[in-house]
Amino acid sequence: MQHDHASRPAHRWKVLAAGVAANAAFSVAFSGIPMTAVLMRSGYGLDNATLGLVLGLMGLGIAVSELPWGLLTDRWGDRPVLLTGLGATALALVAMALFAAPSPRHVPGLGWLCGGLLLVGLLGGSVNGASGRAVMSWFAEGERGLAMSIRQTAVPLGGGIGALVLPAVALHFGFAALYGLLAALCAASALLAWAWICEPPAAPLPSGAKRGSGERRDGPLRDARIWRIVAGIGILCAPQFAVLSFGTVFLHDFGHAGLAAISTTMVAVQIGAMAMRVWSGRWTDRRGNRPAYLRACSALSVLLFALLGGLALAGEGSVGDSAALRGALILLLAACGVCVSAWHGVAYTELATLSGAARAGTALGMANTSVFAGCFLTPLTIPHLLTMQGWPLVWFAAAACALVALPLLVPAAPKKRAQAKASNAALSRST
Repeated sequence: MQHDHASRPAHRWKVLAAGVAANAAFSVAFSGIPMTAVLMRSGYGLDNATLGLVLGLMGLGIAVSELPWGLLTDRWGDRPVLLTGLGATALALVAMALFAAPSPRHVPGLGWLCGGLLLVGLLGGSVNGASGRAVMSWFAEGERGLAMSIRQTAVPLGGGIGALVLPAVALHFGFAALYGLLAALCAASALLAWAWICEPPAAPLPSGAKRGSGERRDGPLRDARIWRIVAGIGILCAPQFAVLSFGTVFLHDFGHAGLAAISTTMVAVQIGAMAMRVWSGRWTDRRGNRPAYLRACSALSVLLFALLGGLALAGEGSVGDSAALRGALILLLAACGVCVSAWHGVAYTELATLSGAARAGTALGMANTSVFAGCFLTPLTIPHLLTMQGWPLVWFAAAACALVALPLLVPAAPKKRAQAKASNAALSRST
């Protein structure tokens, strides 16, 4: 569906706003529900092992569904996929409010909870690739890094909102109200997608050129360069998930930090990640150096996590007696978290540019499959590393992941980049 206002240059910012809203609405669910883990454990009568399985199911659903949703986005377009995915996610959450929410008189079976969360992940995986493809279609080459980075701030933004709001809702009003609130957020973001997201006007072609002549014939699934970046993105996410999932446990158990210090540190990581994603997108747009920036982030992450592992090794058994060492651990963990979270928008822009705007949904789906596979596996791996050699091994392993990712995030060959630019020039609107 094409709207008259879509021809206005300013409409691209409405498209971006709708994409941010879609990602933030689903991020409130994905990142916020785990913040209610203690209440969920008591409300549903779960043990810790079962709770871990339940909390991992949504991430598993996202990982499984990202690529199929990306392929559908390239075939159907952004608007139909976002409307279908967000609407279906809202309905799934309404069904959970009706059938999978515990009450003083009834606790639903575990299958209802597990099936509901898995279904929410499968359906909610639609928002990532579709909103990213919309950004690639509407923004020109010199703006895409900033636009994609702004879109990526929706993930920590939604996570922060979920952490602040959902535990209070679950505690005072119950899980039925929690699922209903999440359904309302998804429905509201679907309305924004319906109102603002559409295909951009076709850019005028050079004289003698044919529509589609600049498009790449080989899709992302057959492009080894795309697979290398996808692998690099997924591997570089493992240290990030290590900080986000076990950073609070590390500061509490190893650093003997108080609740205020722990909360302040994790909030600083999220705010720093948001700020750095926007800055890095704008900075790389101006300089055209996205691959170099990605390699720099990888290299700095190797250094910071190695330093954190070394400091943990040196401070074993003595952190509780040294305020200076505790402060150093807090600052270094925060620096690690910001550095390893700053690159997402730049990486997604580079990946989508190489694949071409018409195939960006597939490429971004591939990347998100890799990312959420890491999200599922990293928390499962860390307890085993702790059993083997403690926290130093965890952070040295994080440094090793960043080191492995570094050579995968390399510049494209000139021919590939020329093909990608030709495709994007034919598919992007003039601004």
